[in-house]
Amino acid sequence: MHPCTSEFPLSTDVCGALHAYIYIRLSPACHSEILERFEASSSRWSDYSGEAEQYLRLPLYIRNPEYSDIETQVNKLIEDLKCESIDVQRVATSELRFLAKNAENRVVIANCGAVSPLISMLHSTDLKIQENAVTALLNLSINDDIKVAIANANVIEPLIHVLEIGNADAKENSAATLFNLSVIKEVMVKIGCSGAIKPLVELLRNGSPRGKKDAIRALLNLSLFHENKARIVQAGAVKPLVELMDAAKGMVDKAVAILANLATLREAQLAIGHEGGIPVLVEVIELGSAREKEYAAAVLLRLCTSSKRFYRQVLKEGAVPPLAALSQSGTPRAKEKAQSLLCYFRNGRRE
Repeated sequence: MHPCTSEFPLSTDVCGALHAYIYIRLSPACHSEILERFEASSSRWSDYSGEAEQYLRLPLYIRNPEYSDIETQVNKLIEDLKCESIDVQRVATSELRFLAKNAENRVVIANCGAVSPLISMLHSTDLKIQENAVTALLNLSINDDIKVAIANANVIEPLIHVLEIGNADAKENSAATLFNLSVIKEVMVKIGCSGAIKPLVELLRNGSPRGKKDAIRALLNLSLFHENKARIVQAGAVKPLVELMDAAKGMVDKAVAILANLATLREAQLAIGHEGGIPVLVEVIELGSAREKEYAAAVLLRLCTSSKRFYRQVLKEGAVPPLAALSQSGTPRAKEKAQSLLCYFRNGRRE
């Protein structure tokens, strides 16, 4: 019998299930044997997996008496990241990913110097290591000080690499990390210049619902910088943004906000009209939230004042009644945009 399994009599009670789960996580050398014995002897594992997960949310130094403090554990995991063994790296990134869920642990992990080794793992050929590393960085980037440290550690290109070739979860978490970092103005500029927009638009187009939400949040921040607007349009973002102005998808607010940012460009105006955006925008004016109506009115005003064809199409879609209502009851900016549109329509009829 393997020595590490003899210390650990398997049982079907909660304690046995918890200890099995913890030992499996922390002892990769004997995973197979422990799993085989445990699965053979404990048909009740699923009954306790929820309790095991709750237990695992405790700080690691409590769960693992081998280490007296979290800093010792983190330093050991950082050393493991430098190991040539894929299995060891996979376990180390998994542990750091888990530890970084805790706010206090994030500070310890960053102070121990884990940021750069984790970034280097983003180029791993093992997709699970990539996923673990990018998720650890995502968790760390919640802390504002650590966010700056990550941004200054040449992370953009590795994140784009994961966004392009990672598994689904890794792509989503890469997009979410880019969103977190993009609140820093200098980083927002760098992200746009580094080629992130195209894979973000691809995730917006073909990702899971969660992936689309991560991508659209990142693109919303990036669209605030003028030089990024043309890149977003040229990457083909307008069509999926129009499609996401569907209340059932829960992203109308961000989709219409991005279109409002992009609509200052003639190229974007043409794309919105070409991709069927006008009837959808009129519907948002009628049924959207106060903020969504404001953004939609801003886009329609841009379209109508730039093209007689768009002007006629907006009228044809029945925009006047909801715009009249908005001019009386919307936000101050929405009222202003609605009144400008209605005035434009009246003047247009006189010509």
